[in-house]
Amino acid sequence: MNSEHTSATETLKEEEEEEHKWREVILPSLIPIVPEPELEKESGERRRGRDILIAIDHGPKSKHAFDWALVHLCRLADTIHLVHVVSSVKNEAVYEATQGLMEALAVEALQAAMVKTVARIVEGDVGKAICKEAERVKPAAVVMGTRGRSIIKSVLKGSVSEYCFHHCKSAPVIIVPDIEAGEASVISLEKR
Repeated sequence: MNSEHTSATETLKEEEEEEHKWREVILPSLIPIVPEPELEKESGERRRGRDILIAIDHGPKSKHAFDWALVHLCRLADTIHLVHVVSSVKNEAVYEATQGLMEALAVEALQAAMVKTVARIVEGDVGKAICKEAERVKPAAVVMGTRGRSIIKSVLKGSVSEYCFHHCKSAPVIIVPDIEAGEASVISLEKR
């Protein structure tokens, strides 16, 4: 019986140590390098800035969470880490579509909040991959949207935000409510 327990533990360790596949997203050099802000009176974390991880996808609820983070959480000298989880990092069509999305969000983050952006596409189970990225980055917060399912459906089927809320140990998880729950649009940038 003890050997059964040992083999089950070894199997669990193998699953936990599963390779974390990812692909860095190269953001265009058109985005100016944000200079270190002159914060003479600031010290510590405020001067260095914080890392904020934002889980994104191509949906409007993810965009709403991104907008919310820029308005309510980000401040000068922060770095946002955009993370999109996919089934395969080798899929060029997915990479190119995600790269376009991340480039647009990086430009918006610079214009709206003067923050630097780092982007990464990660392969795997969405909740687990977000938690692994949070462990790697050690952000001040993990921000994500919600699909807007009812509490009953979320409990029965589970949800990524619920998984991250319970399993993300390296940072607090902020789950931004649906657009319908509040502001229609948090950021309004004029198009020129």
